[in-house]
Amino acid sequence: QVQLVESGGGLVQAGGSLRLSCSASGLTFSSYSMGWFRHAPGKEREFVAAHSWSGTRTAYSDSVKGRFTISRDNAKTTVSLQMNSLTPEDAAVYFCAARRRSGVLTTRESYDYWGQGTQVTVSS
Repeated sequence: QVQLVESGGGLVQAGGSLRLSCSASGLTFSSYSMGWFRHAPGKEREFVAAHSWSGTRTAYSDSVKGRFTISRDNAKTTVSLQMNSLTPEDAAVYFCAARRRSGVLTTRESYDYWGQGTQVTVSS
């Protein structure tokens, strides 16, 4: 079965950086569009970044554009999220998601598979 496992979360000071990774198994990774979402207490799960299954198309939420970068390594079946200039507002549980052969997907409902999440904490 499809499994998505996030890693790389932790505690970082404001202004710092973290790199999240999502390792995928049980699917033909190169045929899947991938995305990152986050869920902070008291808020709805929100879109962060997405990468198309083919080519290099990406999308970002306005709140992270210019600070976060999504990338994928099909050989390693991994999608990563480089997060720079972190603020306390970025603190959340971060989830990766996957859907087969779609474009750049920015809504929760678009994805079929989800990981369990990794916690990111940003101290001020």
